[in-house]
Amino acid sequence: MTTLRRMLGSNVRQYGMVLALAAIVLFFQFQTDGVLLRPLNVSNLLTQNSYILILAIGMVMVIISRHIDLSVGSVAAFVGAMAAIMMTKWDLPWFVAVVLCLALGALIGAWHGFWVAYVGIPAFIVTLASMLIFRGLTLTVLNGETVANLPSQFEGMGNGFLPEIGPDTGLHNLTMLIGVAMSLFVVWVELRRRRSATRYNFEVAPLPLFIARVALEVVVIMYFVYVLAQYRGLPVVAVILFALVGLYTFLMSRTVIGRQIYAVGGNVDAATMSGVRTRRIDFLVLTNMGMLAALAGMVFAARLTAANPKAGVNFELDAIAAAFIGGAAVTGGVGTVVGAIIGGFVMGVLNNGMSLLGVGIDWQQTIKGLVLLAAVAFDVYNKRRARVGGGAGAEKDDATAPPPPELDEQLAELPDSLVTTTGEASSTS
Repeated sequence: MTTLRRMLGSNVRQYGMVLALAAIVLFFQFQTDGVLLRPLNVSNLLTQNSYILILAIGMVMVIISRHIDLSVGSVAAFVGAMAAIMMTKWDLPWFVAVVLCLALGALIGAWHGFWVAYVGIPAFIVTLASMLIFRGLTLTVLNGETVANLPSQFEGMGNGFLPEIGPDTGLHNLTMLIGVAMSLFVVWVELRRRRSATRYNFEVAPLPLFIARVALEVVVIMYFVYVLAQYRGLPVVAVILFALVGLYTFLMSRTVIGRQIYAVGGNVDAATMSGVRTRRIDFLVLTNMGMLAALAGMVFAARLTAANPKAGVNFELDAIAAAFIGGAAVTGGVGTVVGAIIGGFVMGVLNNGMSLLGVGIDWQQTIKGLVLLAAVAFDVYNKRRARVGGGAGAEKDDATAPPPPELDEQLAELPDSLVTTTGEASSTS
């Protein structure tokens, strides 16, 4: 029980966001008479928020490294416009345009990284300037007009679905197979992680709790793919998104550069003295953000089947909100890719649920702002508790944190007279 309490306490933010998402889903599911989790709406929920979730992956890395990027919406709009021009006016094949636009996004991100990492201008200022620059360039290259008639293969990035295979079962077979494969992969990863933790004598959850948690993850995955399989299957953009989540989760948790990003965000001076090339890390993080912004811009253009001068408005705010709601710390050094995805889904379900209930856009913005403020306030509250010891009443100036569980158990085994004498001696000294 002590181990369980300690593990829950150290991950209260992550578990809290998962529970919050589940509560929001259940609330709107009942309030909309089951419309929220209908196959068509779940598919729309995923595709409508895909570009924000892609941006959130890059944004959480930027925030972990103690920076911010305000330009992602404008960069997404500019790259989406350039992709449309390349395919419709320059007659480039769609896959060539995609590769060139990803390179263009990385180049824009490298431009940001140069000014931030090597010139020393704060990322807030650099990306604020780029937000204005690329918003203007978007209007310039499009001449204030919408460019449509994009290739169908390109539009499939935003509106397409995986093909059907096998016999007619009433479900999308390929989607169900992918769900089974994802479930097996999750079980394998969890078992491998637990075995590794046990080998190095790290704390692990009790076996019944571990089995329950893994089973719940499998149930959620299979229910999700089952709902999608009742419609048209897994959207193409969902495959792109899941691949990015897996790739960047591995990058941030299992590679040297991922740990260096956390180190730089946690304490840049300590990271520098430890031999981390902090300028290089800042440069690479912002370059990566530019590339993901380019991908998000193309996905958005593909979903709209056109490039629009007003695309990308407020994308940066939604991405930043997703990262903070998902557990990223304002001061850097804390956050996860999965947490950012959960935060993005919190915002997406709120938008979708309130729209289904007919809530006006004015109240939607108000509620989303309050949710963001509550999430950050919760993070600050947890940090203050951790700073003063985390015990009940430890927030008071004259209070002390409770003894460690090991010492508490040892004291419980001693005779009462000896414990009393020890306590009195400590008070006297």
